[in-house]
Amino acid sequence: MTLDLYPLRFHFTALDAIRFPRGRPGNILRGGLGTALRRVAGEAEYARLFAPASASGPSGLADPPRPFVLRARHLDDRTFAPGEAFEFQVNLFDLRENAVAAFTRAFAELARLGMGPGRGRAALARVDVPGEPVRLALDPPGEAVRRIRGDFLTPTELKPAGPPGFGVLFARVRDRISTLRALYGPGPAAIDFQAAGERAAAVSLVRCEIQTVAAERRSSRTGEVHPMGGFTGTAEYEGDLSEFVPWIEAAAFTGVGRHTVWGNGEIRTTRLR
Repeated sequence: MTLDLYPLRFHFTALDAIRFPRGRPGNILRGGLGTALRRVAGEAEYARLFAPASASGPSGLADPPRPFVLRARHLDDRTFAPGEAFEFQVNLFDLRENAVAAFTRAFAELARLGMGPGRGRAALARVDVPGEPVRLALDPPGEAVRRIRGDFLTPTELKPAGPPGFGVLFARVRDRISTLRALYGPGPAAIDFQAAGERAAAVSLVRCEIQTVAAERRSSRTGEVHPMGGFTGTAEYEGDLSEFVPWIEAAAFTGVGRHTVWGNGEIRTTRLR
């Protein structure tokens, strides 16, 4: 069982000064992507790639996850002068042939229109696209894993709130990966959700060094301000972790918790023993 994706890396050359204020690179790129996609793609393609909706419930409650996440935390509080190069990554879970082309056209258009508070323009220099989708194995590794460290690199919000217990962390990762597979891949994860959740709850949180990060974004469409904060830091877990490690490692690409499209909930996992 795998989770398949295209990790796309977009390279630009600044034509004007481009500034990414602290805490806002993901919001700038996501908002600009939506505007650009509307201009270069048809309404059906825009809805599929940027604003998928479910017919089963009201917007915001039952809408499916978007088929991409941004990875741009390295742009935080950076300014690029004309002629300087910058790049960011987009993990794309929609593997249909025209999806990569649509994102390429959209980011080229965003660069032409300008990005950041001053609408600085850029030129899309190239896009790194793997020849085949990357396949993240979700099956247990051959060796036993008893302890791992999770580094929460961007603000992460899990429900219920509090220290990131492993049962909660795995449940949110499992649900997100299974949903992405169901919508954009071969189908939901073929595991016993309840039994796996009970086993995950038996894993202990043995070290927790996290801090709360306050952040917010302003909707360019409505002008409303929305909280985007969460916690960052490190947590270590101990127990029978072998079956769960591939899922937590895959969350480096998918994110976990809320606001993953913007780049929140990025976790890096290290096997300790």
